[in-house]
Amino acid sequence: MANKVGSGEKSTLARILGSWQLYVLLIPAILWLAVFAYYPMYGVIIAFKDFKSRSGILGSPWADPIFKYFQQFFTTSIAVTSIKNTILLSLEQLVISFPIPVIFALLLNQVRSNKARKAVQTISYAPYFLSNVILVCIMQMLFSATGIINNAIVALGGNIQAFNSGAEYFRTMYIGSTVWQSMGFNAIVYIAALTGISADFYEAAVIDGATKFQRIIYIDIPLIMPTVILMLILAVGNVMSLGYEKAYLMQMSTNTSVSEIISTYVYKVGLQGAQFSFATAVGLFNSVVNFIILVIANGVSKKFAGVSIF
Repeated sequence: MANKVGSGEKSTLARILGSWQLYVLLIPAILWLAVFAYYPMYGVIIAFKDFKSRSGILGSPWADPIFKYFQQFFTTSIAVTSIKNTILLSLEQLVISFPIPVIFALLLNQVRSNKARKAVQTISYAPYFLSNVILVCIMQMLFSATGIINNAIVALGGNIQAFNSGAEYFRTMYIGSTVWQSMGFNAIVYIAALTGISADFYEAAVIDGATKFQRIIYIDIPLIMPTVILMLILAVGNVMSLGYEKAYLMQMSTNTSVSEIISTYVYKVGLQGAQFSFATAVGLFNSVVNFIILVIANGVSKKFAGVSIF
C-alpha cells in the first residue's frame, strides 16, 4: 500500500516537473487571486465590529450584540424593498437574457460564410466593452423626452413617454440594455462549444435527410446542453449580485421604488454615508445568500442532469 502511495506521489511530481512551464504561467494568476480576492476577505469582520478608521479593522471594538448591523438592516424600511427589487430584477433578467445568447449562437452557427459570421459576431460583442456610463448616456439620448424614440412616437401621433424616469419602464430599460450589451459576448462560450462538435454528426444527419432545424434540435442543443447547464448554474449563483453602477446611474427620484436594489443601497450607506460596518453586513448577507443559492442549484443539476461545477 505504501509503495502504491509513493508511486502515485512520484508520478504526480513527475507530471508537474514535466510540465513546469505551465505551472510557472499559473503563478501570476495565483498571486492576483491571493492578493485581490482572498486577502481582502478578512475585511468582512467589519460587519461584526464598530469600525473606526483610526483604529483599523483589527483594532476596532466588536459590535454589541455581535449581529448588531444585520439586525439594523432587517429593521430598516428599505430592507424589504431592496431585497424584493433585487430578486425581481435578477429573476426577470435571468429568464429573459440567459436564453438569448444560446439562441444567437445556434443561429450564428448556421451562417456558412466565414466573413459574414465573423462580422456579425464582432458587431454583436462590441457593446460589451462600453462602460455603463456611456451605455446610460446613450439610453438617455435615445429615450429622453426629446430623444429619437419619443420624436418617432410623437410623429406617429402618440404622446411622449417618460422612459428614463418612469418606474414602470425601469426594469424593461435595464434588462433590454443588458441583453444588447452582453448578448454577443456571452454567446462566445456557446459558439466555442458548437465549434467543437464533430462534422460527422452533421454529415450523417444530412444523409438521413435532416433539415437545418432538425440538426439544431437533435445535434446542436443536446451536445451543448452540459455547457448551457454549467452557465445556468453560475448565473443562478449570481442572482443576487446585480452591479450598482448601471442601476445607480439610471436611478431617479421617480423610480426608486423599483430601482433601489441591495448594491445601490450598500453604495449609498457605505461610501456616501460612511457607515462601513453596516454596509459590509448588508454585502455579506448578499454574498451568503448567493452562495446558498449556488450550492442548491449545483446540487439540483448534479442530481437530475448529472452536470455540476463541483
